Amino acid sequence: MIERISKKQALTLSFALTLALAPAARAGVGDIISLLNTITSTVRNGIGVALNGIQTIQNTERQLQQQILWPVTVINQAKASVSQVRAQFTSLAQQVHSLATNSATLANPKQLESLLRGEQPRALGQVGGAFIHVYQPLPQASDASPSTRNVMDVDDAVATGSLKSAVISDQASEQLLGVADSLEQQTAASAPGSAPILTTQALAANLQSQAFLHRMLAAQLRQEATKLAHTNVLIKGSSAATKDLNKSVQQILNKQ
Repeated sequence: MIERISKKQALTLSFALTLALAPAARAGVGDIISLLNTITSTVRNGIGVALNGIQTIQNTERQLQQQILWPVTVINQAKASVSQVRAQFTSLAQQVHSLATNSATLANPKQLESLLRGEQPRALGQVGGAFIHVYQPLPQASDASPSTRNVMDVDDAVATGSLKSAVISDQASEQLLGVADSLEQQTAASAPGSAPILTTQALAANLQSQAFLHRMLAAQLRQEATKLAHTNVLIKGSSAATKDLNKSVQQILNKQ
């Protein structure tokens, strides 16, 4: 049977084991510290260099944007120029736009001119009636030949359509002027890099303006075509009248 160890002997054994394990414990802590130093050095020399490289690239990109792509100085100069132009010409343009150009004095012509020029809210449905009051309705069938009534009807229709197209074009022009004014205001307060967006809006407005211009050119072409057709009708009528005259003269000569 193993004898029990006395309290004094237990203390002595514990002290001896502590002295024996102390060097090994100290060696383990040193290894951990060395490993931590190695990790720290790796982070500084590896990841730290990579982070510095990323920061350098970001700084270079920022300089490229501020100095080459979107130079802040030049953008501020452009904003100041736009503000100066608006201050000089906006009031003058408004004065020109508000000038009264109506010249009709009689009741019916004045009403038609007001519809066309916008002195009152323009309604396309009122243009036809005002046009008839000025240029008179078609004569009755008993008062003119069918061909003459057809020509007059076509001329009135083309003229009325062209006037309505002009009214629509004026309304579109006013809207485009509002868009242009809005673009000027945005340009004066735009941030660097927003130029492509403003350019896209301006190009879209320009396309709309070109579309309305083509519409007005088409109306003008229709007017010219109708004018040529009207001239041809007069020539044809003159030819028919000459033929009838020759026939009448021939009949008179035959009777003699």
